[in-house]
Amino acid sequence: MHRRTLLRNLAAVVAATLTAPSFAQHPDPAKRKPDLGDEAEGRYAGNVISDSKGSSHDGVTLTVTRIGVNRVRITSDYPRLPMVEVALTKAMGKIIQAHGDTAYVYDPSTRQLDVSFHNEVSWSGRRQ
Repeated sequence: MHRRTLLRNLAAVVAATLTAPSFAQHPDPAKRKPDLGDEAEGRYAGNVISDSKGSSHDGVTLTVTRIGVNRVRITSDYPRLPMVEVALTKAMGKIIQAHGDTAYVYDPSTRQLDVSFHNEVSWSGRRQ
């Protein structure tokens, strides 16, 4: 009796393993559904408009790179702006940060992006 139950459970585990999708496989990027990270990804030209530890600075480029589902990394060519990672959500037609101390607001209709890095230094610009 115990042996029969053990074999039945083992068979169920093997069957489930063979029919379940493999988490080790990475989906083909061309086949995955686009998300907010894809929509936000790109290069943006603008200016540091406010800095709690310094002055404004013109001609700053931000690069927004998709790093996961609804998640981006922001880098810049200006050393004062730190590299940050932001989880995204959508509200009122805009893409905004889901949480955290970096405010992120992208308006796809105007291609305008506003970022406040750790609520210390603010940048504003447009998608190139």
